Amino acid sequence: MSAGTGENEMGLRKILDFTRLGSIVILLLHFYYYCYGVFKLWRLTAEISDRFLVNISHTGLFNSIFTSKLMALVLLAISLLGSRGKKEEKISKQSIAFYLISGLAIFLTSTLLLNIKTDIETLGIIYMVVTGVGFLFILAGGNLLTRFIKLNLGKDIFNELNETFPQEERLLENEYSINLPAQYNLKGKVRKSWINIINPFRGLLVSGSPGSGKSYFVIQHIIKQHIKKGFTMLVYDFKYDDLTKIAYNVLLKNKRSYKVIPSFYSINFDDLSKSNRCNPLDHSTMFDITDATEASRSIMMGLNKDWITKQGDFFVESPINFVTAIIWFLKKYKSGKYCTLPHVIELMQIDYEKLFSVLRTEAEIEVLINPFISAYQNNAMEQLEGQVASAKIGMARLSSPQLYWVLSANDFTLDINNPDSPKIICLANNPQKQQIYGAVLSLYVTRLIKLVNQKNRLKSSLIFDEFPTIYFNDIDSLIATARSNKVATCLGIQDFSQLKKDYGADQSAVIMNITGNIISGQVTGETSKFLSERFGKINQVKESISINRTDTSVSKSSQLDFAIPQSKISGLSSGEFVGMVADDPTQKIKLKTFHCEIMNNHEQLKAEADLYKELPVISKVTVQMVNENFMKIKKEVIDIIETEIERILNTPGLENIMK
Repeated sequence: MSAGTGENEMGLRKILDFTRLGSIVILLLHFYYYCYGVFKLWRLTAEISDRFLVNISHTGLFNSIFTSKLMALVLLAISLLGSRGKKEEKISKQSIAFYLISGLAIFLTSTLLLNIKTDIETLGIIYMVVTGVGFLFILAGGNLLTRFIKLNLGKDIFNELNETFPQEERLLENEYSINLPAQYNLKGKVRKSWINIINPFRGLLVSGSPGSGKSYFVIQHIIKQHIKKGFTMLVYDFKYDDLTKIAYNVLLKNKRSYKVIPSFYSINFDDLSKSNRCNPLDHSTMFDITDATEASRSIMMGLNKDWITKQGDFFVESPINFVTAIIWFLKKYKSGKYCTLPHVIELMQIDYEKLFSVLRTEAEIEVLINPFISAYQNNAMEQLEGQVASAKIGMARLSSPQLYWVLSANDFTLDINNPDSPKIICLANNPQKQQIYGAVLSLYVTRLIKLVNQKNRLKSSLIFDEFPTIYFNDIDSLIATARSNKVATCLGIQDFSQLKKDYGADQSAVIMNITGNIISGQVTGETSKFLSERFGKINQVKESISINRTDTSVSKSSQLDFAIPQSKISGLSSGEFVGMVADDPTQKIKLKTFHCEIMNNHEQLKAEADLYKELPVISKVTVQMVNENFMKIKKEVIDIIETEIERILNTPGLENIMK
């Protein structure tokens, strides 16, 4: 079967030309029939034409003045539908509509002109001219229509509409979920949607450059919704007291969400009157020497971020072992009465001879301190200083009366999800003192997570704003293993490079890859590339036009391209987020990826914030009390050394320890 040959083209063109000619003939017959008086006046009539007209009238063509006009119009439309003109991209819809609508209006309403009272010749001329003009307008509009080409080229400069895709519009809730209302663009139409984090226990990573709206659009809603659903909570508040005030006031309004009303505690090294006291090295929460090792590693890595990428090196592991030995010694000494970080700091400053002699009395740490004692006995002081001095110098930065006050007593324990004593704890940092405070807060976090990640506990939520400012060595293990223990983790970061700088390339990559839920505002560089690749590709329609001397052709093709390209992630506005959520076997989500604007009710949020109560004053703390506590700890450490030295000297068999 042949198609598209020259003969077929020519045959079709002849048929269309004949149809158009028929349309014109019918229109002329219409003029001759209804304007017969004018033609007779012009002596353009003949007997044979009159007889022919009478025979045609028997077909019903002239039963009504509109019948013949509509017949001419139908034949004209048929001839136009089959014609193919050279496409032109400059032809507009408006010009086509103008010609067609104007032509139809003139052509069909010209009949009204026959009611004008004037001489027959003038009336006939006016009618035929106006009707003919209408016919020509329709013909011109039809010709433009056959040459019209619909192109999207140049209209969507940034390919925004082509990169839109369907998103989850259902509200999927459960007893653990976080649900954020949003709106998104689908092919130019704004539609309502929901970001449904139905399984927060698989980890949530919230990223975005400063000002992108991480806290305002995401983190504050996580705090509110999880407290309303009865979660115990740890909040790391980098810019105190933004998140702490939210957590405190939401708890006041939602105490009925809990079977046992949780207690609210906060740690604040700047304003001691609004801070509780808590000893993260409490002897009752340290069960074996590995707990002391974890605590030591956490505090030393927090003080020396560059050590994170050097773990395993001799001059990194040695200070950690040294601090571990001191912590465990204090844990065992008098049932842990003096096992606090301030006592550890002060004990480290004692002379080597006395310190090593005292430490040797504890058999469990003998393996840890032997390298230091050997270096001391062999007079290898440079090596010893290299092993110990970095620990002493780093820990000395923590020697502060304010820190000692908070760290040396217990108003509460860190087991926030204890069914008998649930808690909401807020850890306050200060951007101006983040290196010092961050190290201590890292210790709190390490000890707390050790206690939280256990079975048969309450559901809990760990929220870290600006997570890279603290150090937690096993955060990837927490996300991987705590899901079954109902521990939800939310990590707020600014950029992948920030996480990489503070945690090293390997661990930061694990953190980025292991989190099941991601919400990201504006990020650039490596982070935007990583996210774009993670979100995958969608089928996009591509359009191109080819113009030559004789023809214009348009081709369309579809191809897989990034659903959310790197450049789009780099240019997100404040409040606009991209991401991907994880689902559950019981609640499947097909449309996991999203690119939307989170809808905050700004007036309502402001009204709520205006009604927030200030954080309560916990106790009246004076400078004298803080200084007395500081000096008391120093004296206790000296007493420990003197007491132990005296015991060694007076105990048979221990004299060799002093040699």
